[in-house]
Amino acid sequence: MGTRSKEAGQRNFAVNRQASHFYHLLEKFESGVELSGTEVKSIREGKASLKDGYAVVRNGEIWLVDCHIGAYAAGSTMNKDSLRDRRLLLHRQEIDKLMGRTREKGLTLIPLRLYTKGNLIKCEIALAKGKTVEDKRETLRRRTIDRETAQDIREHRRKHS
Repeated sequence: MGTRSKEAGQRNFAVNRQASHFYHLLEKFESGVELSGTEVKSIREGKASLKDGYAVVRNGEIWLVDCHIGAYAAGSTMNKDSLRDRRLLLHRQEIDKLMGRTREKGLTLIPLRLYTKGNLIKCEIALAKGKTVEDKRETLRRRTIDRETAQDIREHRRKHS
């Protein structure tokens, strides 16, 4: 299901692993999510996906769009639509800041992970700028070089220990 994070009491339920591949993550924000009871239970069962999700500013509020939360098995008629828009709960100052920044060319809001903080479910979103094909190649190249360097260092230490 989820994994424990560095901070005690936090557990990741959904992580958007592709976000750093497709976007330059400029600034991160923690927000609450307005959820129904069956959605909370479904997230705790690990039935959430942020893969295609993004956030938009609408009428002075921030909404999480295309975030899939599967139906809760014991939910019957109380289940909501799995792809419905969900309101993100942020301070007015943060919303105003994000409204201004998303009007800039090429900036968007991407959900990074769903996790618990205490007994609440939070969503970490990032202000992001899309990467070009060259940027993606450079990231992969840098990652490969870093991995090979670390491997060479480990081998060197093993030989000289």
